[in-house]
Amino acid sequence: MLLTTFFIIPIIVILQYINQITSILIIMKLSKIKAILPTLNNVEFQLENGKFVPEHFHVTEIGVITKNFIDCGGNTRNEQVVNFQLWDANDFEHRLKPTKLFDIITLCEDKLGIEDSEIEVEYQSETIGKYDLDFNGNNFVLKNKQTACLANEACGIPEENQNVETSDLNTSCCTPNSGCC
Repeated sequence: MLLTTFFIIPIIVILQYINQITSILIIMKLSKIKAILPTLNNVEFQLENGKFVPEHFHVTEIGVITKNFIDCGGNTRNEQVVNFQLWDANDFEHRLKPTKLFDIITLCEDKLGIEDSEIEVEYQSETIGKYDLDFNGNNFVLKNKQTACLANEACGIPEENQNVETSDLNTSCCTPNSGCC
């Protein structure tokens, strides 16, 4: 019995840790939202700051956005996301039920040939924001997206984020012929 406890407790701790890490690192895909929707009574979206998208929101678009680009290191990149656009109007009695959103997603998959890609949500507050999507067990959470250099090695940016005063820098990675930008 003691031997079993000796092995099980560390495994449980490791699994809890892995669950915490993966909930931070995994971006929601279309299959995951479809698995969650049937378990809900209401569809609610919450911003990271705790504020909720008004409950009378509409999903005005679901589609595929493909972005082909070259990063500052000269690498060709191709990204594809399933885009949900949220909008709230003056129809304060409107409520989007989980089954209706599930049906809209299924229709879009059938008509547009949408694959199981990551979800990006557009929602307007001060400006149109783009968010990753997460689920906290009760609500869908709009996770703030961040810009980043995709070619750190070409710009000489260290892997770890360092706070450096610009006056302390002797050179810039974006000088002519530096290979950046």
